[in-house]
Amino acid sequence: MESELIIKINAVQEQIMAQGNITENEEQALLSLCSIVSHNDGLANYDSNDRMVLKDVELAPIYKGCEELSIEETRKCFNNKISTFVEQEFNLSLSKDLKLSEPKHVDAFFIINENGKVTGMKVRDAEVTIQAEVLRVLRKIPEMKPAIHKGKPVSVLCSIIIKYGNEIEVDVHYIPEIPDDLELNN
Repeated sequence: MESELIIKINAVQEQIMAQGNITENEEQALLSLCSIVSHNDGLANYDSNDRMVLKDVELAPIYKGCEELSIEETRKCFNNKISTFVEQEFNLSLSKDLKLSEPKHVDAFFIINENGKVTGMKVRDAEVTIQAEVLRVLRKIPEMKPAIHKGKPVSVLCSIIIKYGNEIEVDVHYIPEIPDDLELNN
């Protein structure tokens, strides 16, 4: 028996074949969807027992340029560097093309693993082109020194809120605990 997703994908395929061609917006949405599913770097690939929440680690990941700072300064520097990186890399024209009457926001989660690489990404409640763009930008975050807890490198779950419209604003958000819908069993 086919899954509900396969049935919907087949319906889209049939619609495209019947229509004969697709609009530029439809093509962009399909390309965005493909970029979302073409990487094996989603949050579901990580066991919640193998990561910590960013606010709970003794030393936040160290982004290039944040070396040799106090623990609190390292955390602030990490926040600023991540926010600035996302703001600079985000293709604002995608957001502007939506012609939003008011700005929207999207929650994005990612893991900085024990090797300092960004992986385990999830974007919630976003239009498909925005979701694909957020994932594209997150995948470009440079490798950094991993978070340290009890003297050992650890994987940490990070969260950002991206406000988009005619401008982009990014806030690194310290989640108090791992949200239920980010657990593997959901």
